[in-house]
Amino acid sequence: MGGATRDAYGAVGGNAAYSLVPSCGLMLQQSTAMEVGRSREEKAAKYSTSGSHPPTQPHTMVDLLQEATMERILQEISAVGRRLEGMDNAITSLTMETKSMRLDIAGFQSRVTGLEQGKTTMEGHITIFQDMGQELL
Repeated sequence: MGGATRDAYGAVGGNAAYSLVPSCGLMLQQSTAMEVGRSREEKAAKYSTSGSHPPTQPHTMVDLLQEATMERILQEISAVGRRLEGMDNAITSLTMETKSMRLDIAGFQSRVTGLEQGKTTMEGHITIFQDMGQELL
């Protein structure tokens, strides 16, 4: 490799991966890269004509972790929302039961009041009958 130049990374001929492989390997890698590029272009064209966006694919472990974390956070938020909705339904039910109990208590109190009034009325009648009885005697 006499006379070859070294790049900023110290690799001979520009890129160490390409400069050290035989020429057929270089061509294979280039053709694979071209196919990958072509398939990406085809996907982009497909999604641009359909009006939707191509699905995002994470490229690194950090992207995968962020996506998993976001998915988990969204699941937790949904679960909390369902729990809050259930609690809201329970509170509504308890409020209705409380109103029903208050009405029952009010009805019971009015019945007690009616009984007390009836008792007073009966006592009055008894007193009247007693007075009439004494007058007869």
